[in-house]
Amino acid sequence: MEPDARRPHWKTLLAFAIIYFVWGSTFLAIRIGVHELPPLLFAAMRFLAAGIVLFIWVTAHGEGIPTRRQWASIFLLAFLIFVIDYGCLFWAEQRVPSGIAAVMMATIPLFTALSEILFLRTQRLTVRLVAALLIGLCGVAVLVVRSFNIGGQPIQPIGALALIAGSLSWSVASILTRKLPLPASKIMSSGSQMLAGGILLTAAAAAFGEFRGFDPLKVSAGAWFALLYLVVAGSIIGFTAYLWLLHHESPTKVGTYAYVNPVVAVLIGYLIGGEALGLRTILGTLFVLISVVVITTTRAKKPAPASEAKV
Repeated sequence: MEPDARRPHWKTLLAFAIIYFVWGSTFLAIRIGVHELPPLLFAAMRFLAAGIVLFIWVTAHGEGIPTRRQWASIFLLAFLIFVIDYGCLFWAEQRVPSGIAAVMMATIPLFTALSEILFLRTQRLTVRLVAALLIGLCGVAVLVVRSFNIGGQPIQPIGALALIAGSLSWSVASILTRKLPLPASKIMSSGSQMLAGGILLTAAAAAFGEFRGFDPLKVSAGAWFALLYLVVAGSIIGFTAYLWLLHHESPTKVGTYAYVNPVVAVLIGYLIGGEALGLRTILGTLFVLISVVVITTTRAKKPAPASEAKV
């Protein structure tokens, strides 16, 4: 889509700043919260609150409520995206620095491309893609493998496995989104998925016993502020800015958040969160980002479905 010359330039800059910097900063906010709140319960609070707000807002503006068939698709995607992907991310950030977690989650396009090549046969294996996939996998190896003597501590294997599992789950959801019946409205689709994800995460938190012994009065103001930031800035404002950009800018340009967010997350983790920024982190981040840039520019230039957008 061609940019509208009559639109104030500051609106576009503000929207890009939101999806770049707000979404990039959410990883540190998650880390702050999960050190005091149980991870699945913390994730449930975030997405249940944001999902309720978005769902009420979009229905109040005349969007039709999803059909029974669409709700089945919504809950399946919500399980893959929110319970597995975000559940793994929130759980892993108890053990993995927020910047590294963001870099690991940036491998989603890598796993999506692999799935399209190996299982769906919707993408052809080219020399360019092979090189991009190998570079991305090297980046993950740099962050995880202890035998690489390049300074800095590798991340915990269990945390790395959780993040890879989350990335794989999101890539599967990304592919299913193109085939499942979903509401035509992206904001209704996303809001209902967030709402369903919050419900499923609440059930998962209960199943894992996270409500036992949880005392809200013992949680610091900083952790509650992190939750408020994730709900309002990360989910509601961030996703609204993303949808606005999709209507006013090219999908390729909007999609640059996929490789800007990890850089922002690493820098914020270092500057504000006190996380290490050594050669291992720099090389791993660089390899993953090169891979993501090549893969995302190789894939068809069309708007991402709602479940491919970070929320």
